[in-house]
Amino acid sequence: MPRHPSQLYEAGLEGVLLLLVMLAVWRFTGARHRAGFLTGVYLVGYGSLRAFVELFREPDAHLGFLFAGATMGQLLSAPMIAIGLWLMLRAKPADAPSPARAKGPAAKR
Repeated sequence: MPRHPSQLYEAGLEGVLLLLVMLAVWRFTGARHRAGFLTGVYLVGYGSLRAFVELFREPDAHLGFLFAGATMGQLLSAPMIAIGLWLMLRAKPADAPSPARAKGPAAKR
């Protein structure tokens, strides 16, 4: 029975494409000055691409399709995407002082 070459899809999408996206975000945006933003981009990108590639893979024989017709790989990608979004939303510019630092002895000068 013919199969999709999902390993090649993974290498192209989760490897090459994600690398190019990460390089573009790092170079052409201010993301490198926001702590945690690039990590969030990676997690969202990897999780999303992994869930997409799972559409072309045969599910594990001992697991099959799980909740709502999703595979284990798709279900495990959901928290990764959520954590990545959370990191991206909370990322602040590196030069912005945090509230904890502003209350220290240096703030009284």
